[in-house]
Amino acid sequence: MKPRTLILLHWGLIGFFALLMLADGLAGALQVQGGQNAMRHLGYPLYTLLIFGSAKILGALALLQPWWRTLKEWAFAGFAINFVGAAASHLLAGDGLSAALPALVMLAVLLGLHYLWRRYLAAQAKAPELGSLARTVSA
Repeated sequence: MKPRTLILLHWGLIGFFALLMLADGLAGALQVQGGQNAMRHLGYPLYTLLIFGSAKILGALALLQPWWRTLKEWAFAGFAINFVGAAASHLLAGDGLSAALPALVMLAVLLGLHYLWRRYLAAQAKAPELGSLARTVSA
């Protein structure tokens, strides 16, 4: 894959994913009715919406920043834990695989994004000028 294509794909997909997580995080932090209903159904206290929502907002921001790799790794790990927990919660609540499937799909997307990010880092290590190219592309 060409470096420019890799950069555009990486930042485009990460940006879209982060936007989805920001929206979901805001909905959780604002404790919208749909989220409250889901938490009640799963047996969680409503204050977990604020905790999970805040974590998703912070995780989305961490994915968008290009400076601290460890922070970005933690964000990937946090989202993975969230998606596995969401799928497990639905399965344990007796909702069946169809209710757990969206979280599992998001987990697969997240793993693909992580793989793409690692490829971007490897390409950047081989050609340090990709860092300046990334700044040019994202500007």
